[in-house]
Parts: sequence; structure tokens; C-alpha cells
Amino acid sequence: MMIRRRYLLHLTLWIPVAIIWLMPAAAQCRQAAPLPEGEGKDLVEARCTSCHNTGAITRSGGFDSPEEWRAVSASMMPLPEDEADIIANYLAAHFPARTERHPTLVDGPVQVDITEWLVPTLGQRSRDPIEALDGAIWWTGMWASLVGRLDPVTGEMKEYPLPPSARPHSIVPDDEGYIWYTGNSNGTIGKLDPETGEITEYETEAGDPHTAIFHPNGKLYFTSQRAAMLGRLDPATGELIEVDTEPRPYGIVIAQDGTVWVAYNGTNKLGAVDPATLEITYFTVPDPRTRIRRLGIDSEGMVWFVNSSLGRIGVLNPETGAVKQWDSPSGPTSHPYSLAVINDKIWYNESGMRPDALVRFDPETESFQSWAIPSGVGIIRHTWVTRDGDLLIHQSSSNRVGRVRIRDIVN
Repeated sequence: MMIRRRYLLHLTLWIPVAIIWLMPAAAQCRQAAPLPEGEGKDLVEARCTSCHNTGAITRSGGFDSPEEWRAVSASMMPLPEDEADIIANYLAAHFPARTERHPTLVDGPVQVDITEWLVPTLGQRSRDPIEALDGAIWWTGMWASLVGRLDPVTGEMKEYPLPPSARPHSIVPDDEGYIWYTGNSNGTIGKLDPETGEITEYETEAGDPHTAIFHPNGKLYFTSQRAAMLGRLDPATGELIEVDTEPRPYGIVIAQDGTVWVAYNGTNKLGAVDPATLEITYFTVPDPRTRIRRLGIDSEGMVWFVNSSLGRIGVLNPETGAVKQWDSPSGPTSHPYSLAVINDKIWYNESGMRPDALVRFDPETESFQSWAIPSGVGIIRHTWVTRDGDLLIHQSSSNRVGRVRIRDIVN
């Protein structure tokens, strides 16, 4: 294992300014698709492709009415009324609802209340909400290089601009009130002081920090997907160590015994990382087609994960290496994505469905229950469990953050 140490630290003070929305490189991640001829085609191509290519439209779940299409487009970017009408009419005529992408929703005994908030800056692709010590909900606006704060009681929101090239992927709070983010595009780990707006940046070698989490030892551990590296930052000293790992490390969680667990989206493995030495023990999940984005730990130390590529969820016993999996209700194309464990029940989403579906799995009864996300155009990429046992979610495509209140089981 190769260990690389860095101590580079930069201090900057960012004064809030008007946010200029930048054309994201991720918009070209998938090949564009031709649109059918008709009034409004040129306008759709001109406006909609400013943040995604036409493939996002042709692959969408669709809507039958212009009103539904207008509601979606209004959450993505502001448009003049006449243009909004033309675009909505064109989309409704050529891209009606596709039933084949509807999730298979399962009834059950649990009730949930889902609240969603539309964030101020459209086009930012809000994601990865977390709860801070004061109860505020924070999120990242990756495509606008900002983080935002929501008071869930009053609904008041405030956005904090970050370095324009940061494009934060995820955030995590510390015990002192600071908000830490992964600068996915400028290769930094950043710390925001909400009181002053001051930002401290730690430069990584990997260049694309992805998801981060604080360990009880006070250190920040993070994945770097494209670089296939894991990192550890000591905020007290500024020491940053990075090690090579298997392809595309993605989700990261901490077990009760302090082990750092990592999900791999480039191979069919889970990794157990020694927090002191950064030595990694790998566990192979059956079927080489398996790709794992997120994972969670239950009260017995079992490691739960989403098998995104095969439409399953699974559990690993770290002591024996045994793996058990279940098919998600909507089948092999459901693409489970986020995952959280609440009171030993497994909560995740089926991101391949439209609307995006929230799913609960009870390991004791091996039963599922699921709900459609209200805004529903997807997708939840990461979730957070609050101190009250709520689940924080988001819909990045429609620029929303949300909270799921889990109510008592119905008798």
C-alpha cells in the first residue's frame, strides 16, 4: 500500500456575491439523443441543454400534460412565460408518461410524511443534505459551487458561495459548528465557517474527493472515486494522507468498532479500512456485475449495501464473509442508490424508476414497503439520519431537499 502525505493548506475569505451558474462538465457525461421535429424543438435544445443533454429528456419518465412539464421545468431554471409554454407543450406532445418506468410500490404498515423544499438557486442540483448540531439542514449545490442552510422550522434558507471551481459533492458537519465539503472539481477538502463565511481549503493529491465522514477519533475520512484513492485528514494538524484502493470508491460509513467501511462502484467489493493504518481488507460480493454505491451498518455490525447494477439490496457478515441479497420490488433495472439504517430497518431508493421511489426493508420479516417521492424526477444520491430518526433526502434534478418523518406503525 502506498501512502502519500500532504500538509498543504490555504485560507481564503469569500464574500457573498451573485452566483453565476456555470455549464457543468457532467452535462456531457451521457451521449445526446435526437429530439423529434415539432414546434419548440429548437427552444428545448437551446434552453434544456444548458444543464443536461437531450438524453435526459428521452430517458425521462415523461408527463402527459403541459402543466406537469411546466412544474418540472420551473424547478430547474427560470424561463419567460412564452418560452415555458412552448417548451411544455412540445414535451407533453412528444414525451408522455412512460409506464414502464413506474416503480412497483408496495403497501405496508408504516406511515411517512415527506416534506420538500425548493432551494433558492435553480440549476444547482441540490444534493446530500445533512443535519447540523443546531438542527439546521445543510445541502450542497454542486453545479453552482455553493452550500445552503435551511431552517426546517421557519423554512428560511441561506446560500454560501464556495470557490467557483469547487463543485462540492458532499458535506458533513463537525462538533464545533463548521461545515466541511468535498471539492470534487478543484481537488480540495474545504471547511466553511458559517459565522464569517471564511473557507479553509486542504489540497488533495487525488483531485476528486467524493464522500466524507468524521470518525470518533476526530479525523475526516473520504473517498476519491475517479482517482481510486482513500484519504484521511486530521483537522488538528492539517496532515492529509491518501492511499490507493480498488476502482471507484464511493460510499463510506463508520462501524461501531471504528472500522471505516467503503463501497466500490467500480468492482464487486466492500472494503474494511483500519482507521489507524489505512490498511484495507476486501470482501467480495457474488457476481462480478455487482456495483455498490452506498452502505450502512446495523446495531449488530452487519454491513448493508445497495447492489445498484443488479437491482438488489444485500447484507455482509464481516465475521464470516457471508452475503445475502434480496431483489428490490421494482426489479433489476430499479438501480438502488442511497441507503440508511434506522432502528435496524433499511431505507433506500430505487433511482431507476420515475418517480423515484423510497423503499423500506424489514430484515426480520424480509418484507418491503415503498412510496413515491412527491417531486419524483430524481434522484436521491445520499441520505442522512437525523437525531430524531428522520431521513433527509433530496431530488437533485428538481433542486429540492426533503425530510421524511417516519410515523408509528399502523395497528
